[in-house]
Amino acid sequence: MPPQPTRPYHHGDLRPALLRAAVEAIGQVGPAAMSLREVARRAGVSHAAAAYHFGDKAGLLTAVAAQGYRMLTEELRRARDAGRGFLEVGVAYVRFAVTHRAHFEVMYREARAAAAVFLYGTAAPDARRLAAGAAAWSLVHGLATLWLNGNLPEQLGDDPEQITRLVARYLSMPAPTTAT
Repeated sequence: MPPQPTRPYHHGDLRPALLRAAVEAIGQVGPAAMSLREVARRAGVSHAAAAYHFGDKAGLLTAVAAQGYRMLTEELRRARDAGRGFLEVGVAYVRFAVTHRAHFEVMYREARAAAAVFLYGTAAPDARRLAAGAAAWSLVHGLATLWLNGNLPEQLGDDPEQITRLVARYLSMPAPTTAT
């Protein structure tokens, strides 16, 4: 009987490898069906090694969501810093959802302030900007979700970024109020 191949004891860069494997698994079977055991198998390590880093499936999903929030925040920051306006921040949001679906599906079980700042347009929004930002966030989040699930009318076209530009025009961000 030939000897069984052994897995390396030290992976090298295990945490990022496990996150990549989790994103891959989520992309194939969704977050509910993904298991820590399957992620460990994909990364070529034991279940115990994966559990050491994340504890359990919930810990792994939290780490995927945190990674996604960092990535989304960077996408939104680039859109804002490019100076192309508030609409393009919304387009960047939808682009992120379409190109990073696994992260997106895990992330929005709860909102995170780091990404929200870009959607409100400021770190200290007044009541009007909070309401407008929540409306804009709802629109782009809903639009991204509708696109990902194939629920938009085909007459709108097949480019999610162009559809976002078309639909999001109906919202505008009010100028911040100033104290006198």
